[in-house]
Amino acid sequence: MKGRSDKKFCDDSCRNNYNNGLKAADENMIRNINNALRKNRRILADFLHDGMDKVKLPREKLQTAGFHFKYHTHTYQTQKGHIYFFCYDYGYLPLEGDWYLLVRDKG
Repeated sequence: MKGRSDKKFCDDSCRNNYNNGLKAADENMIRNINNALRKNRRILADFLHDGMDKVKLPREKLQTAGFHFKYHTHTYQTQKGHIYFFCYDYGYLPLEGDWYLLVRDKG
């Protein structure tokens, strides 16, 4: 290799390929999680269509649509102690008997 004595890579392309290879595993994991979050949000949005603010659905219907309960962006706890799980601006509240209340955050 020509250049400085402490040179690690032959050119910019080699350096980029090396660094991209190091980040590939992390980037794939992040990409998969982001895709799951987007899919969950889209499913919630599809059920809350035409300006609806909330709707009650069984768990089975969400799972059939491909919803993954493992992935959500944040939670919100009400003063009464109910915990809503959100995928960005759409959320759900687990109810009794495997039912869920889907909501849209207007804030």
